[in-house]
Order: sequence, then C-alpha cells, then structure tokens
Amino acid sequence: GTESERKAAIALRHGGVSPSFEASEGGTRTHALTRTLLHTEREKATMADSMAREARSASRECQALGAEARTRALTAIAAALEANEASLLAENAKDLEAAKSMDIPPATLQRLKLKEGKIAQLAKGIRSLAASTDPVGRVLSRMQVAEGLSLEQVSAPLGVLMIIFEARPDALPQIASLAIRSGNGLLLKGGKEAAHSNRALHAVISDALHASGLPRALVQLVTTRDEIADLLKLDAYIDLVIPRGSGQLVRYIQDNTKIPVLGHADGVCHIFVDAQAAEDKALAVAVDAKVDYPAACNAVETVLFHRAAVEAGLAEKCMEALRGKDVQIFGGPRAAKELGLAPAPAAKHEYGDLALTVEIVESQNEAIDFIHANGSGHTESIITEDQAAADDFLRRVDSACVFHNASTRFSDGFRFGLGAEVGISTSRIHARGPVGVDGLLTTRWLMRGDGHVVNKDKDIDYLHKTLHL
Repeated sequence: GTESERKAAIALRHGGVSPSFEASEGGTRTHALTRTLLHTEREKATMADSMAREARSASRECQALGAEARTRALTAIAAALEANEASLLAENAKDLEAAKSMDIPPATLQRLKLKEGKIAQLAKGIRSLAASTDPVGRVLSRMQVAEGLSLEQVSAPLGVLMIIFEARPDALPQIASLAIRSGNGLLLKGGKEAAHSNRALHAVISDALHASGLPRALVQLVTTRDEIADLLKLDAYIDLVIPRGSGQLVRYIQDNTKIPVLGHADGVCHIFVDAQAAEDKALAVAVDAKVDYPAACNAVETVLFHRAAVEAGLAEKCMEALRGKDVQIFGGPRAAKELGLAPAPAAKHEYGDLALTVEIVESQNEAIDFIHANGSGHTESIITEDQAAADDFLRRVDSACVFHNASTRFSDGFRFGLGAEVGISTSRIHARGPVGVDGLLTTRWLMRGDGHVVNKDKDIDYLHKTLHL
C-alpha cells in the first residue's frame, strides 16, 4: 500500500472507478488497499457532512444580514446571468454536443437546451423575486397571552434544502434564487448531461453572492453521485429534499432517505372536453397543452372527450389539429375501438413527447373518476361553456392544480407570479402545486415578557387575546 497507490485509489474513486491491485506476499497490499478505501469512504462522508454544516451556517448568516442583503444578491445574480449569457450558452452547447454520444431520450434533450431568450426570462423572474416583499420574519399572528406577555408567529426559512434535478440547467438559477430569497441554505445536484452548464451557472451565482456580501456556501454544487448517497443520510442537517426529474429518480430518493421529500413522481395531466365545449377553445387548449413543451411535467398526456363532443365531431377536429402539429394519438379502450386508434400503452402513461392518449367518457362523473384512477394529481383542465359543470369540476377534482378553459401548461411558478419554482408538488403535506418562496418557509414563535413564570399557572391570568397585525 504505497502512498502513490493510495492517491491513485482516491483519484479513481472520485472518478467513479473502483481500483484493484494484486495482493503481494501475506496479502499486505490488499489489506492496505482495503484500509485506503475505507479511509476514502470516511473522507467522502466527512465532505458531505461539511457541505451540509456549511450550508446551515450560511443560512443563519444570511438571515442575520437581513432582507436588503438578499435583495442585493438577487439583483446581482440577474445582472450577472445577462452579462455572461454568451459564455453560459457556449457551455450549454458543450453539453448538447456531448449528448450526441449518449443514449438520451428526445424529451431529455429538450430540457437540456437553454433556448433563445431563456437567460432573459430567468433574469426577469429573479428580478421579480428581488422586488417582492421579504418573506422572512413576516408576522402571521399576534396574541396577548397575559398582561405584559405577547406572542407572535412569524415566517422562517426551513434551513437547508437539497435539490436533485436531471437535465434541466435552467432549474439551477431558479432554485438558487428562491433559496436566497427565503434565506435557506442550498445543496444542488444536477444531471451529468448538464455538467458544463451547471458548473458555469453555479460559478456565476457564487461570484454574485460573494460580491454582494453573502457567503458562497449558501449555494453549493454537488458534483459526484457518491456525495448524494452520503448527503441523503444527513437528516440532522438537511431539512428537505426536492427531486426534480423522472419518477424513477423521485422514488429512489424517497426510498433512500429519512429526510422529508417534496415533489412528484409523475406528470400525467388531463383535459376533459365537455359536451358544452367551445370548438375554438378546445382546439387551442389541447394543442397548446401538448405542443408548447411536450417534455414538461405540465404537458397534457390524456384528453377525455364527452361522448356528445365526439358525436358533434369535436373529437375528430381536435385530433386533426394535433396531428397537424405532428402529435401521435393513441386510444383508450373505447377510443381505440370507436375511433380506429392504436391502443395506448396504459391508462396512466406519461409520454413526455409529441404523443397523447384520447379516451371517450359518458359523463363528467366518469371523467372525474377516470382522472382520479389514472392521474398523478398534478394538473387537470375542463373545456366547457357550462359554468355549473366547470365549478363542479374545479370543486371535485382532487389535483394540485385544476383549471377551466386554460392550458395545463399554466401550471408553473413563473406563470403563477411566484417568480420561479423549485418544483411542482403533488404531496398533500406542507406545499402543493408549484412551490415558490412560501413553500420553502416554516414558522417560529416569538414570546416577549417581563419576568413571567408559569409556577403551575397559579398566579397568571391567561387572556389569549388576538391582536391586529
């Protein structure tokens, strides 16, 4: 076990390669290598622990510096993204070139590319966040507990977030800006497909933080898969994990950590075209919900037609409009038989591409039952001119986002006016739908007294009087 072998073993392990050496007399070198690898494992665990601790410390420092420092940092990040647009796009081009030699699905490639105008859109969203009211320390309730004893409930950062996202480099500045605005420390792990883009974006953000007087450790980039496994064990330091990516990724994270996980495993969104749907709206919404960004989790995957809409010819017109945009159409059991469509892979299927399922339902009740049985609780929309039907759909459909006469693509933090989002949650606890700043906050209680003691409640007269904010 020479020093050179030890260094080689560490280098190889950080590069994702497991080294092997032949044993010499007595197995000395094999045993030395075993000790080396155990030492390396401890080094990795220590590195993960250090990252989480530093993020916690940076979050507390960020809170202590106050709202002005966070606002200044966000403004600086927006300006820095615009100033470095050419170099950021050049790094993204490297990822796109490298992707040609990888077995990457078309939907993933769409997410990987920083499209024209994307940097400007990101900067606009970050400036919107910077201009928003500071969310930290907001008084939510105030009470006079007893004479001279007051109690406030105030908003506070969760602490340390870990966001794991696949080939979505545009997600990095959005997530970072939300964490900064809410005073949270952040650990980021992007997909290997976007390695160049993520490093470049993180460098721009880190420099802007430092120039604004905030610690670089507030936003850290995790660079190896090994570190993720170690970080998932640190439930004492990391408060929330938000995975953004495939259902497989989300389920892996959920199965391998004690840290609370916020997110969605699937994005199976529906549109129900009612008997009273307006033709122009049905065509426009169905096409937009699929074609605008087929790989997005808020793209429609199944269109349900009321039988009356089928008999009126609206289903055929919608399918013609979709086929005109190169959308492949598959059928549920009824639609495949009655409309001559190829059978859909399953009743619940996320294509993530220019393809969708069409099915026929006999009533709105059946449409709602179908959505509950085969949806993912993400986003659903009804197309109808019948206000009573629309109100019933919005009231009864149990999904994070439910729309009337609007594309499912509106289910987005930026479009909701949140400035940006860390993801869309289909969870029922803490936050649901697009998660912006408010979804990254918890609460604290602040009590102010004058030497008050409990003393078994003998000498205190509780008032519990609600005070105006």
